[in-house]
Amino acid sequence: MAPTRKGDGQTALVTGASAGIGVDLAECFANDGYDVILAARTESALRAVADRLASTYAIRATPIAADLGVVGGGQRLADAITQAGLSVDVVVNNAGYGVAGAFNGSDAAGQLGMIDLNDRALVELTHIYWPAMLANKRGGVLNVASTAAFQPGPLMAVYYASKAFVLSFSEALWEEARDTGVKVSCLCPGPTVSKFRERAGTGKTRLSRTGAPMSSMSVARMGYDAWQGNKRVEITGPRNHFTASLVRFLPRTLVLRLVRNLQSPI
Repeated sequence: MAPTRKGDGQTALVTGASAGIGVDLAECFANDGYDVILAARTESALRAVADRLASTYAIRATPIAADLGVVGGGQRLADAITQAGLSVDVVVNNAGYGVAGAFNGSDAAGQLGMIDLNDRALVELTHIYWPAMLANKRGGVLNVASTAAFQPGPLMAVYYASKAFVLSFSEALWEEARDTGVKVSCLCPGPTVSKFRERAGTGKTRLSRTGAPMSSMSVARMGYDAWQGNKRVEITGPRNHFTASLVRFLPRTLVLRLVRNLQSPI
C-alpha cells in the first residue's frame, strides 16, 4: 500500500495563483498531496500552472478565473467551486497588490482596490469556508501579509495598513481556532522576487537597494511549513525578523521617518 501524504483527500484553494508566491504555495500543497484550486484573473496562466502541478504531483488541479477585487468576487468564486463539485479544506489568501507613492494625488480606485482585494476578499473567502473547517476539525487558513504589517508606511500608506489588518485578523482567528484542529498562520514576507515590485513600483525606492530579495519558493516553503505547524506568524528571513522585532522598541516618530526614507524614490 502506497504511503499517504498529508494532504490526501483534502483540497486547498490558493488565490493569486498565477505567479510568484501564489504559484509556489500551490506547489507546496500539491507536493504534499493536496488537490488544489487555483484562482486569479488570468485563465491562461492558471491553466499552465494547473497542468504542471497535476502532472508532476498526481493531484487534481482546477484553475478558476476570478476577479476577487470586485465586490462579491469571493462569493462568485465559491459558487463556481461548488458548481464544479469541489469542496475546500484550506484557504490560502495570497491575492493582493500594493501601490507605491504619496496618498495625495493618488488614484482613488487603486487605493480602494487594495482594501477590496487585500482585506475584504480575504475576509469574504475565510468567512465562507470557516464554519465547515471548524465542523470538520481540519484544514485551515494561510493568509499572506507582509513585513509592512508591523508599522505604518508613509508613501505606501494604504498597503501597509491593509497588511496590518491581515496580521491582526489572522492572529485573532488563530486564537479562536485553538484546540479545534483548524490551523491558522500569517505569512509575512519581506522583499521577494515576484511581479509585486513591478506592479507596486517599489523597485524604484530606496527599500529596493537594502539587500537581495528572497526567492518566492523559499518564502512559500517557510509559509507552508509554518501553517502545517500551526505557527501563528511566520516572518521570512533573519533580517526581516530582526527589523520587524526592532520596530517595537523604537519611538513611533522615528519609525515613521525611517519608513518614509525607505519608501522614497531613489
